[in-house]
Amino acid sequence: MKLSNLKYITAFLILLGCRQEPKRNAPSQDGLNLKPQTTKLVVSKLPNLEPPVDMVWIKGGTFYQGALPEDSLAMQHEKPRHKVTVNGFYMDMHEVTNDQFAEFVAATNYVTVAERAISWDEMKKQLPPETPKPHDSILQPGSLVFKKSKSSLPNLYDYSQWWEWKIGANWRHPNGPGSSIEGKGEYPVVQIAYEDALAYCEWKGRRLPTEAEWEYATRAEKINDIYSWPGGLEQLSSHANTWEGEFPVENKLHDGYERRAPVKSYPANAFGLYDMAGNVWEWTSDWYHINYYANVSEIEELINPSGPEKAYNPSNPYVQEKVIKGGSFLCSASYCASYRISARMATGLDSGAEHLGFRTVLSTDMIENK
Repeated sequence: MKLSNLKYITAFLILLGCRQEPKRNAPSQDGLNLKPQTTKLVVSKLPNLEPPVDMVWIKGGTFYQGALPEDSLAMQHEKPRHKVTVNGFYMDMHEVTNDQFAEFVAATNYVTVAERAISWDEMKKQLPPETPKPHDSILQPGSLVFKKSKSSLPNLYDYSQWWEWKIGANWRHPNGPGSSIEGKGEYPVVQIAYEDALAYCEWKGRRLPTEAEWEYATRAEKINDIYSWPGGLEQLSSHANTWEGEFPVENKLHDGYERRAPVKSYPANAFGLYDMAGNVWEWTSDWYHINYYANVSEIEELINPSGPEKAYNPSNPYVQEKVIKGGSFLCSASYCASYRISARMATGLDSGAEHLGFRTVLSTDMIENK
């Protein structure tokens, strides 16, 4: 668990919201072939298989993963583009909802990470040596909740300015005590740690998507597009739930929502997938390594990549992080614009927040092995 109201813990434990990337040398793009490739079918749907409810078949194919050279908002860890082929798979057409997660909890009596007692012995393993123990009154179950700023913030690097630790915040009370998911069964479930997402996947007989699968599904054969919808930024408010206005002071609500929106509130992409941009960030199964794209860029073609073997982030050296994709309702054009197809961020395994959820996938090998 993380305690965002303690700056020394926040600085080492969380990478949440849209955080600007630290400056560093750009990796070389020498030898990278950016010529568009013809998408090819790699794996067909299994014959006579009834499509899983609320899932979409994503036919296999080849694409270039990563930011386009002309994307002026791209961060260095989204570069360079590299050629990837993925097999076909089924993917949830929308993020896992409160109703779906509630069904899982009712069937299994599962208790999420945000609802469990906090172990200081476990927490301090992710902190610098000699970090002092917080008071027991703070070491209580809870999670991270967004808070607006009352005035402009000259420094948007310090993300603790808009996150606060709320004791009692969890998937049932996503904004803290007093908040509720009653009447919001079709909203995406949030305050979900990586372990929670895996537990749900196991119950459903599914798994989390790899980062490559997620980006391929979002791109939906749009080889040279920055956004997953037509019309670019001029159509942002009608295609994604994001922050419009001065972040984190005022959200002008052009898209209709202050925080999370019900799933399927905006048009689906060309593959029939909803909310692949904005609304809530989504877990993938890949470890986050800041140099991963640079390391694989010289490989001619990656086949079904599952990411690096271990995590590495010099800005969060004590935390094991996974890649998250898709951006959230907090993503702003003036800050990080993570509603772009190539956008990627990272967060620790036990991080929960009110803008972080997930969706599942089902690959043909999983079906055949049942």
